[in-house]
Amino acid sequence: MSILNRWLSGALGIWRSKRDEHLRWHLARQPDVAALREARALAEQALVAQLKKQARHLAHELAMRETRHNNELAMLKIQCKQDLKDYQQYLQSLEKLKLSLRENFSHLPEAVAFTIHHHAKQLLNRMWDEQDPRQKLKMEMQLLEFMAAVHEDSIGSLNAAEPVSLPQKTLAFIDNGS
Repeated sequence: MSILNRWLSGALGIWRSKRDEHLRWHLARQPDVAALREARALAEQALVAQLKKQARHLAHELAMRETRHNNELAMLKIQCKQDLKDYQQYLQSLEKLKLSLRENFSHLPEAVAFTIHHHAKQLLNRMWDEQDPRQKLKMEMQLLEFMAAVHEDSIGSLNAAEPVSLPQKTLAFIDNGS
């Protein structure tokens, strides 16, 4: 059995030397593995800290935008209320214009007064709906010119020696397609 004994002893020796070599390799690499574990833990901590910082920054930015949005919304609501009030005042003014026409031109057919009133409302609505500031100003000027023509006709009717049957400047303004 000596051959078997030698063979087992040799195999056991090889196994022990491999195990010892493996153990030496692990012991030699243990500082590197520990350094890698520590570096990984530090990197994870740094990443968590960076993510928390970014989360705080994003939360702050979101709060700022929400506040700005709420302020803009409140201002827009106020502006819309004022615009609505202005529009209502315009409509009341146009209604007074129609009544003034009917008073100053007693023989004026009711349909003509309504047509003039309707044309003024169309000019107002086109002005109101216009988004381009230059076009809006142009429409506003047309409405003002129209109102001035109506006013001139009314003043002319009051100052005329004979009753005037039709507001000529106003009808000419409408006829010109303005």
